[in-house]
Amino acid sequence: MKIALGCDHAGFPLKGELRTAIEAAGHTVVDCGTFDTAPCDYPDVARSVAEAIRSAQAERGVLVCGSGVGAAVAATKVRGIRAGVCHDCYSARQGVEHDDLNVLCLGARVVGPALAIDLVRTFLGATFSGEERHVRRLRKVADIERESTETAASQTTDRVSSSGD
Repeated sequence: MKIALGCDHAGFPLKGELRTAIEAAGHTVVDCGTFDTAPCDYPDVARSVAEAIRSAQAERGVLVCGSGVGAAVAATKVRGIRAGVCHDCYSARQGVEHDDLNVLCLGARVVGPALAIDLVRTFLGATFSGEERHVRRLRKVADIERESTETAASQTTDRVSSSGD
């Protein structure tokens, strides 16, 4: 499987260990940055990972920032991305099996390297169940995503139209 891997400066020290573990498990890494510890903004890297998945350059993604939360918030703004912060193996597995999670977000200031590697292995080893109840719920999530995108586009059009007066 191709895995988009990205981090901000806080996640950079952990990124190399995760890359090694991902490749050791037989996967290919698509490196979405960052490439050093210079301060950078997690939304930029989250977008790169999410777009790699949307464009089929990768099937799943792993994002690492200080807490994992910022990366998850940013990644889920990209249509079709289901990102979650998982700091335990149950959530990393269940997130894929039930929610078809496609981006795992980790907090480098929350979990150590050994746990982070276990979380990535668990996430990558899990498969969506395809059970009807989970498919039904995912359809509802997709409906929310579509409806909120349509509403936002309509509101933008309204603001642009009224600003020309």
